[in-house]
Amino acid sequence: MKQVISKPAGLTVSHVATPNVQHGTVLLRVACSAVSVGTESVGLKQQADPLWLRALKDPKKIVKAARMASEKGVQYTRDVALGTMESGSVTGYSLAGTVIELGPGVDNFSIGDRVACAGAQAAHHAEYVCVPVNLTAPVPDIVSFEDASTVALGAIALQGVRRTVPSLGETIIVIGLGFLGQLTVQMLKANGCRVLGSDLDPSRVEAALNIGMDAALSEQDIDSGVKHITGGVGADAVIITAASASSTLISSAFKMCRQKARVVIVGDIGMDIDRSDIYAKELDVKISTSYGPGRYDRSYEEMGHDYPLAYVRWTENRNMRYYLEMLAAGTIDLNELSREVFTLDQMSALQSTLVASDNRPLSILIKYLNDSSSRLIRKVENIHAINKASGIINVGIIGAGGFVQGTHLPNFRRLDDVFQCYAVMGRKGHSAKSIADMHGAAYSTTSLNEMLSDKKIDLMLIGTRHDTHAGLVCEVLRAGQNVFVEKPLAIDNSELNEITAIYDDGTLSPGLLMTGFNRRFAPCIAELQKYTCLRNGPLMVTYRMNAGFLPADHWVHGSEGGGRNIGEACHIYDLFNALTVSEVTDVQAIGVGNVTGQYLASDNFTATFRYADGSVATLIYTSFGAATHPKESMDVYFDGQVFSMHDYQSLTCADDDSVKTLISSDTDKGHFNMLRSLGSAIQTGAVWPISLAEQISATQMSFDVESILRTGSMR
Repeated sequence: MKQVISKPAGLTVSHVATPNVQHGTVLLRVACSAVSVGTESVGLKQQADPLWLRALKDPKKIVKAARMASEKGVQYTRDVALGTMESGSVTGYSLAGTVIELGPGVDNFSIGDRVACAGAQAAHHAEYVCVPVNLTAPVPDIVSFEDASTVALGAIALQGVRRTVPSLGETIIVIGLGFLGQLTVQMLKANGCRVLGSDLDPSRVEAALNIGMDAALSEQDIDSGVKHITGGVGADAVIITAASASSTLISSAFKMCRQKARVVIVGDIGMDIDRSDIYAKELDVKISTSYGPGRYDRSYEEMGHDYPLAYVRWTENRNMRYYLEMLAAGTIDLNELSREVFTLDQMSALQSTLVASDNRPLSILIKYLNDSSSRLIRKVENIHAINKASGIINVGIIGAGGFVQGTHLPNFRRLDDVFQCYAVMGRKGHSAKSIADMHGAAYSTTSLNEMLSDKKIDLMLIGTRHDTHAGLVCEVLRAGQNVFVEKPLAIDNSELNEITAIYDDGTLSPGLLMTGFNRRFAPCIAELQKYTCLRNGPLMVTYRMNAGFLPADHWVHGSEGGGRNIGEACHIYDLFNALTVSEVTDVQAIGVGNVTGQYLASDNFTATFRYADGSVATLIYTSFGAATHPKESMDVYFDGQVFSMHDYQSLTCADDDSVKTLISSDTDKGHFNMLRSLGSAIQTGAVWPISLAEQISATQMSFDVESILRTGSMR
């Protein structure tokens, strides 16, 4: 399919794989999408900025880049940043089309339904999109796809009006008369308000007057104009729909207001507020969050959990639906608003219109001319593919998220005599294609079946969210392929049992299984094992993980992540097993009580394991610490010696006579060595780098700890 991508050079149309429908989503054939003249023109201009200027505009990215540079080097950080820029970004967040596939769990739509969709994470400028149901609304028969495609903008305007709480007879000023402002004017008039407006563009002012705005305020005499029209009282409310980095707009809004009036901010504006502007009048200042309640809530938007109507009357979906009803009833009339329509073959002209300094239309639409009988393409060949050398392991990537891109793929490139990135699968075609292009893969796809049936793939790498790992592992193993899966291997016993059953089934021929327990492969640990393997007595191990705080609504804490103990501490349980080379005989755990609910059960705890050889290993896992303190450290006591590991940068050994440094280098948690060992095992048929029994043991240890933390006893 074709999709619009924003790159530093401008808008381009890319051929990407059609997305696959997911649970709680619908797949649409797009008829029309709306371009936000303000938002997307700003994004396009920012995309063209040089790397240093883009960084300066986002201090958080500077901090992130500095941390990455200190850990992995300046060149690596630069390559990642440039690669991200070159791949471009998807754009668009408002469209309309026809439902052609239904995901599992969808029972409120049917194939053939006309719908409108919103959301920057889904409603992109593309021939086909996959959108969650709570971001999808039915389109009345009387409403055209062109009008319905503005649903996101309509919901934004409607939420701004709802935040204002207008009443009959009030005087309300709208600052900024772009498309959002024009919709806001009509909605306020429907509420029986007297509406004033201002904009630097005379044509927009004229358009607003034509659709019912009562009076225009010129920039030169706004204050006097407001006083004259309101009899010296001032406005009851001001809605700012304009966008500006300056704080002048909000300062002007305060001056227009009467005593105890309301100011509602819809547009992205400067917020340098002078207290004196609002103190004397005791003004109420409100922010309007995009489409309404539910926006930025993953549980609502992606998982389909609705808010009870009795408690949240107007969610973002209910705002979308009501906007479409207003279009059907004629309450909102778009016919008087200037509009330009483009096709995917006219991106250059669209871009010129979008970035023009004047004479821009109020709205821009993209119409899609796709054939309803056309076949959905879920595999796109890469014309820039790198030919595989003999004996190289072809890797199929399933879910190339940030960690896979930032850690595993660069290591594959370092090990180019062992591995070749051969195919990339992702839910979204663009992300899969950009990674395939960057690493010379043969193709990108949104279909797992395409990869499972590809006999040229020697190894599948699974880098999806935690709750999908076990299911994907089972599918790959049943296909007879080797699989490397990021931790955790599974998030509950039923998943783990399903994996072990595949190896117990004599009718199947599963490949090698490798869980991404990288710590045991770190240089510090390899050096330590030279000594622990020669010990005469048991080990006493204490490991401290300063994990950092994650809010309670973070996905890791939910059903998708399994919690921090299962999702991260499993690394350390595998390390304990690697050091002791013994079987666990007893598990104990204590969690820190938390009456406020800020911290969950697996945020702060200790877990202690007793081994058959007498060794004892304890993990202290905490989110209470500071980010400036090193994340991980370990002390190992045995045979009159103490070995101390500090953040995988150094290893020291202390005995009765001296303290000596065994290793001192950059942070290395073993990811490179882990992949090298995996490659050797596949190429030579050698022993698995981590045995199946060890992978199961570390995973089961995490389940045992979780059971104690949550219930006080083992399962």
